[in-house]
Amino acid sequence: MAKAKQPKKQTPSSSPAAATTTTTKQTPPDWPVFRPPLPVVSLDFDSPIQDKVVVLRSFFPKNLCRDYVSFLRTLPLTTTPGKPKRGMAVRVNDRFQVQDPLFAERLWSETGLKEAVLDNPDLAHLWGGEVVGLNPNIRVYRYTPGQFFDAHYDDSNNLTLSTPENPSLPVKTTWTLLLYLTSSTDGCVGGETVFYPNDRQTKKEAIPINPETGMLLLHKHGDDCMLHEGKEVTAGEKWILRSDLCVRR
Repeated sequence: MAKAKQPKKQTPSSSPAAATTTTTKQTPPDWPVFRPPLPVVSLDFDSPIQDKVVVLRSFFPKNLCRDYVSFLRTLPLTTTPGKPKRGMAVRVNDRFQVQDPLFAERLWSETGLKEAVLDNPDLAHLWGGEVVGLNPNIRVYRYTPGQFFDAHYDDSNNLTLSTPENPSLPVKTTWTLLLYLTSSTDGCVGGETVFYPNDRQTKKEAIPINPETGMLLLHKHGDDCMLHEGKEVTAGEKWILRSDLCVRR
């Protein structure tokens, strides 16, 4: 759930549907295979904002990003309403949302992400617990010229994962996952993700992160979420895949 700029909630939502904006149940699509096999580079985290934001560059190679954008164009995207529900941030984009545990598992275990997160003891303190996978609530965002996501906070959510070890594992989300599939090299102008570490939406304190094709960004959410926004796209298209890191409750 993306809340507008306001005092942050002190407890996570207990509803797995809290992150949704539509009640339409979608059938999981036939996602493209990860070709070439991933990862294609050594996945080393950079931290643009210490303990709050980390990135993995070239998480997806550019040709795979192109394949995914071509595929995502075929999905039934829905334009978000210009007038949000009370207490929600203004978001104008086109989106697709689906519950897909199999694809979430693929993103976690077939890309090198699992090893990058779990095999790095220097980062273990960041995640808020034992990371066990990704939120199966997969979201696709497309921003075209004039579209944006106003300043907001991302909630933590409680849900249940099905894992090989436990078909009903209680978890909570702790970090937002954004995978950028386009950038300025693909004709996208604008669309920066801007963080405000002091919860004040001022230009002086803004920390912008430009989209990079194939870059995966993780940022802490819930009680520790920074105020952030997606700047308006002024040319081209910004495509994003979204999920969340899940830790054992």
